[in-house]
Amino acid sequence: MKQTNDKLYADTNILLYLFDKDDIKKNTVFDIIEKTPVISTQVVNETINNLLKKFGRNPKTALSDIKMISDNCFVVFISLQTIELALNVKHRYKFSFYDCLHIASALENNCKILYSEDLQHKQIIEKKLTIINPFI
Repeated sequence: MKQTNDKLYADTNILLYLFDKDDIKKNTVFDIIEKTPVISTQVVNETINNLLKKFGRNPKTALSDIKMISDNCFVVFISLQTIELALNVKHRYKFSFYDCLHIASALENNCKILYSEDLQHKQIIEKKLTIINPFI
């Protein structure tokens, strides 16, 4: 993966590969984590939900897992301003609202790259944020 000094944002669907059996994808995510990406409180909540439901973690283990992630990321809060921006992005790009919250958080924090599997690879949002699927 190309090294960059640009601020990065990691979507939940990327971070969940830390708990997957696919070692190639897991290592790709470890490379992203080493760059201290921005994540929002939405990512924290979605990750915990998936750890409990999809991966069968108990609450104590899920908390430990999310602490490990948040210790290696820059966690930002979703505000009413973030929601307003997300709604504007939704109107313009027609993505789901929850995807737009990720995009809005990335834009608010001046990220240049948003790592996600759920959006169009290499699409540029607002002439400043590029969507990258790191597994392509």
